[in-house]
Parts: sequence; C-alpha cells; structure tokens
Amino acid sequence: MSKYIPGNQKHLTLNDRIYIENELAKGTTFKDIAAFLCKDPTTISKEVRAHQLSDWYHKGTFYNAKNFCIHRYHCQKTNACGKILLCGIKCASCPTCNQTCKDFEKERCKRLDKAPYVCNGCTKKINHCTIAHKYYYNGRAADRKYRELLISSRSGINMTKHQLHQKDQIISPLIEQGQSPYQLLTNHPELDMSVRSMYTYIGKGLFTARNIDLKRQAKFKPRKCHKTQITDRSVFTHRTYSDFCSLDLSSFVEMDTVHSSRESNKTLLTLFFTKEKLFLAFLLNRCTKGAVRLTFDRLEKRLGTYEFISVFENILTDRGSEFGDPVSLETGIHGIQRSSIYYCDPMRSGQKGAIEQAHTMLRMVLPKGTSFEFLTQWDVNLIVNHINSTPREILSGRTPYEVALETLGEDILKAFQLKPIEPDKVNLTPKLIRFNH
Repeated sequence: MSKYIPGNQKHLTLNDRIYIENELAKGTTFKDIAAFLCKDPTTISKEVRAHQLSDWYHKGTFYNAKNFCIHRYHCQKTNACGKILLCGIKCASCPTCNQTCKDFEKERCKRLDKAPYVCNGCTKKINHCTIAHKYYYNGRAADRKYRELLISSRSGINMTKHQLHQKDQIISPLIEQGQSPYQLLTNHPELDMSVRSMYTYIGKGLFTARNIDLKRQAKFKPRKCHKTQITDRSVFTHRTYSDFCSLDLSSFVEMDTVHSSRESNKTLLTLFFTKEKLFLAFLLNRCTKGAVRLTFDRLEKRLGTYEFISVFENILTDRGSEFGDPVSLETGIHGIQRSSIYYCDPMRSGQKGAIEQAHTMLRMVLPKGTSFEFLTQWDVNLIVNHINSTPREILSGRTPYEVALETLGEDILKAFQLKPIEPDKVNLTPKLIRFNH
C-alpha cells in the first residue's frame, strides 16, 4: 500500500528529519507525522529507531550510581552475595548487587519499548527520571549519519573483476598508443564509462595503463595543498561554514591550535567561548588527531558527559589536519555524541575571528618564535587565568571569568582549572612565565 502514497519512494531530507524531531517533542504520533510527510508510518518508526542517540543520566543511589534495580531506594538487604560473613553494608550500595541479588529487577521505561521509542516529548524532567539510559532523536545528527552511510555504501568500484579485466583489454592498449580517454570512449561507447571515471580508475591503478601513459596527465602538477590541511574532503559533508551559519547560534565554541617554534613539537589546543569570551588552552605533546581526541576525553571525564554536551554542543574550527577526524571528537568515551564539529572555509580565518583575537593576547606572553618545549600545563593555566581576568569592553568592563561564573557555574570553571587574578596582578608579558621558572 505504501507505493500508492505520493512521494513515499523519496529519501527523507534534513527538513523532514527536523520536522520529525519537532513533532516528537510535541507528542505527535508516527501516523500523523507520516501523513504530513506523505510517508508510511513504518518509515518514520524505522527512521527513529535506526538513528536514536544514546545518552546517560542516572541518579542511582547515594553510594552507588550503577545500581539499576527498581527496588534500590527502599531495599534493606545486606550480604546477598554471601562472600563476607559479617557484612553490614547495604547491597544497594555495592557494585555487585545487580549480579548477585535474586530479587534484582531492572527498571525499564515502557516508552522506550513501544512508539515513539525515544525520550522526545516525555513530560518527566531529566533530573526526575530514574531510568539510566536515555534515548533521543536529533534530526541533524540523524541526517548526518544517513549521509555518511550513503557515501560509504556508494564508495568503491561498481564493477566485477571480470568486467574490469574486459575493459582493461580495450583501454590500456589504446592508451599506450597515445589515445586520450575522451577519444577512446567516443570510439567505444560499449565501455559505458565517463571520462572522469576513466581518469579515476587509471589513477587508482585498476588498469594496466598508468597516469604516466596519459599524454597530458603527466604534465600537469597536482593542486598544492598545505601539508597541515585536511585532505579527505568527505569529512566536510554537512559540516561546512554555510551549514554552521544555518544554525543561527548565539553561543558556540571556536577551536584552533597555536604552534611552537621549530625546536619543539608541542602545540597549544585553544578553545574560545564566544558568549562569555572565555579562553582555554591545553598543551599537546604533538599536533595530531589522537592528541586532540585525548584532550576531549580528559575534559569529558572532568566535566561528565552531560555537562560536556551542554558546554561543547557546537564547535567551529579550521581545516587543520589535527581536526581531520570529527567523528572521534564528536563521539564520547561512552559512545554518546557529545558535540558537533563544523569547519571554516579554506583560507578564511576571519570566520572564527574571536579566537584569533584571543591569540593576540596569548602571543603577548608567548611571542612567535617561542619554544614550548619546557612549557607545562601549569604555565598554560597561569597564562589563561591572566587572559580571562582582563576586563573587556564588549562585556561592559567585566572579565570573561566573571561572566562565565554566572553562565557556566563554578563547578565547570574548577574543572577547567581556572582561577581569577587580582586586577593589579594581571600580567600579559613574557615576564609572566620567566618569573615562574
């Protein structure tokens, strides 16, 4: 019956997924959503279940946050495992309670066992819900996963080895004779191949003929690309600056790196909160993808997954190779999506001008040509504290630390290892570090 619904054969778009997310928040049924989108209700159900995001927020008990038993708040049992003769500790506070207790009954939410299968539209607040695992549907994240799967499924050569061998017997001898791919395909339409595809196949070494056998291909030099830039353009899908601007965000985080002199491989990973004008910097031993990922994991452990998501929800950065693996940065230590990474356009550092301005203050203390070899994270924290204790005109004379204290909270600032500096003791010169060694 679904084939008779107009438009049902088309793929869901980003706007369709955003509509699904908004309607789920209102409590709309799959049937009503499907009727509006001209889809079958099973399509909406499969979409929500396939792209639901896992989250973790669990109060547990006072002593044991990993207790999932429905009786955990009122249980008075002791020594259920029988391993200790005289154990007066309640089993509810023991990590092995879930495995050893015969009366264990895992708490489940009926909302997750049937439609809508997610927590969207639930009337219960997150801090009042006692279910450990939360599941949400996010339209933008769902569309991004779908596009990545679509690209990966269509990558590679859509041709068998036998077909490839047959085409090679025709193509390679003619190319060795000096014929161009266009000339070859014009004379042999049975090859059923575009000129661009032939160049691609030859470049990948799938044919006997090589690039050097092409008359003009060997004469043209490849386009120069900065060695520190991302070469895999597939990572920019739905992560470009135009995609970021379409979000129309009032608050986000800008990310960049500051390199040492050639004497050292150490690098500073910098983060800037555009609303609070708060500046952060973390010392990396090497400017690599793994080092950036490790810093993100450490921040998540300090803050907690829920707080990390709320603080670093959207991040704008440049196209440096150290940020070339956005999936690993977006995925938390528990497999939960913790952030969304977006990239500026090439050679457009002004699109994240706020953090570039913050770098000018950083360079007051660490001028260009300074080696970071003997720099410690304690030194970096000291510099950051002085920068964040500097009053800003855009904040009406207040410091970024004061504004962040109101918006982010004291606990988050402590997790960032930030401290306020007295106004008269703020020092933004190289002497700040030299006097502390």
